[in-house]
Amino acid sequence: MKDDIAIDERQRKKEEFRSFIFLTAVMVPVLSVIVVAGYGFLVWMTQMVSGPPTS
Repeated sequence: MKDDIAIDERQRKKEEFRSFIFLTAVMVPVLSVIVVAGYGFLVWMTQMVSGPPTS
């Protein structure tokens, strides 16, 4: 019984580590690119409708 708990604990830690690596190495950069691209698209479309900023 004790060995089963130890194996489950090791499996859980391994899964948490994989999830952490996936989130930090894949999802955060992808979401950052999406946010920056979305903002750039918003600015571009705004300038298409209202014209470039003038001083």
